[in-house]
Amino acid sequence: MRITKLTAMALASTILTAPAWAEDDLTIVSDPLELTIHMHWPRSQGYQEDYPVELAAREMTGIHLKDATSGKNTKDNYEAMNLLLATGKLPDIVGGNRIQQPVNQYGPEGAFLALDDLIEEHAPNIKAFFDERPELRQAISAFDGKMYYIPYLPDGKFGRAWYIRQDWLDKLGLEQPDTVDELYTVLTAFRNDDPNGNGKKDEIPYFARDWEEVLRLLTLWDARSSGSDTYHDFYVKDGKVVHPYAQEAYRDGIANIAKWYAEGLIDPEVFTRGSSAREYLLSENLGGVTHDWFASTSGYNTALAEKIPGFDFAPFLPPKSAGGVRMEEHRRTPIKPDGWAISYSNEHPVETIKYFDFWFTEKGRLLSNFGVEGETWNMIDGEPVFTDAVLNSDTPVNTQMYTVGAQIYRGYWMDYRYEWQWTAPAAREGIELYDANDLLVDQFLGVAFDKGEQAVFDKYWPSLLSYMLERQQAWILGSGDVKADWDDYMSTLDKMGLEKVLDAMNSAYARQYG
Repeated sequence: MRITKLTAMALASTILTAPAWAEDDLTIVSDPLELTIHMHWPRSQGYQEDYPVELAAREMTGIHLKDATSGKNTKDNYEAMNLLLATGKLPDIVGGNRIQQPVNQYGPEGAFLALDDLIEEHAPNIKAFFDERPELRQAISAFDGKMYYIPYLPDGKFGRAWYIRQDWLDKLGLEQPDTVDELYTVLTAFRNDDPNGNGKKDEIPYFARDWEEVLRLLTLWDARSSGSDTYHDFYVKDGKVVHPYAQEAYRDGIANIAKWYAEGLIDPEVFTRGSSAREYLLSENLGGVTHDWFASTSGYNTALAEKIPGFDFAPFLPPKSAGGVRMEEHRRTPIKPDGWAISYSNEHPVETIKYFDFWFTEKGRLLSNFGVEGETWNMIDGEPVFTDAVLNSDTPVNTQMYTVGAQIYRGYWMDYRYEWQWTAPAAREGIELYDANDLLVDQFLGVAFDKGEQAVFDKYWPSLLSYMLERQQAWILGSGDVKADWDDYMSTLDKMGLEKVLDAMNSAYARQYG
């Protein structure tokens, strides 16, 4: 397999930690051992016991996972977790989507086992991972400083990027925009100068399939839309946790976004069009600029090549902000709140932590990322390579992996080589472009509340965020003036408890990160 300079850089972070024991025998128990599991995540409300990956892991380790998922009739992971906790009888393993908060809250109270000593004594591969990345151990620990879950650990750096219709630029004799003012000029030309050539003023200069991506424009006026890969998150400013929607730069950024929206530079249906926006607007030759994932967005160049001659949706560097800063706010987080934990009722904690550790061995990591060797991938020149059937299927590779039990929300370490193989050439070039520039900003990795801090957060934050988003959308749509309304807005946030939430956040932040 040919490995370019870029491929080598992309794979540099995926080097597998040397296995701590001989991997010709990964048996954990001599007699088959069944462990029950709650596994509730977006793609499946339950653990499929016949996953090919499960069957392979069962053969290698002797551990059998038996489904015991609560809330199978709901896709709401919070509801499912509440249903599980309400039973008072937890399965051996509790895993899935966004388990960090409940596990770190109830772990110190005895619902889940602290993993630190178990890892130290029985999980050499997990230990090696966190010994090399102590900041991640710190980030996932509960308020008592102990680890209660093994997270899903993404790999790679870049996620979303700015994309523009290069063929439209070429037709109009324009260059890729380098500043926010140049972007404004380009979007105006896309609106007015008929780049799709149909004689109609139907182009949508800026669009987004996730409406929150319209907020990414805030960075063009030196504001923030989030501090992590989760929308609307807090971020750290001058050593303190703050919220982006309570900063003066946000006020000015929203004012400019509202102006662009009023001028028709932003999709008038940006809040309602939904996840089909990218597919529809690109396939109908209507969309001009967006901010979306590298791998999937570049795929449209191939998909639409015959339908739209010359179609070229190209990644470009984030335009410099009004303050002269070129920044890519979104990046892959190194840890997710997803994963799995060991419940208090588990009678086999040593075997379970060894099973968790299996997924951090070389064979376990390959299995969790690529599926079963010989079925979905083969080892070629020392690299795991998906079969032609997988890569050439009409079904996306990630969907195929979910079906066989790979890439599901267990506690495992992603291998970026899995995604690199189905990343289009244009996206690879874009990643190289982004990697050559210092664009990424530090992420807020979250905090673990104690009981009092959690109570404050739960009491005030949901209504605060709802109010922030309500005012945000109203301002963008032209209902009210953010600058005229700002003092009243900030006063309302104070009355609703924002300072109390920030005090709780900063108390937890100081304790956790010192």
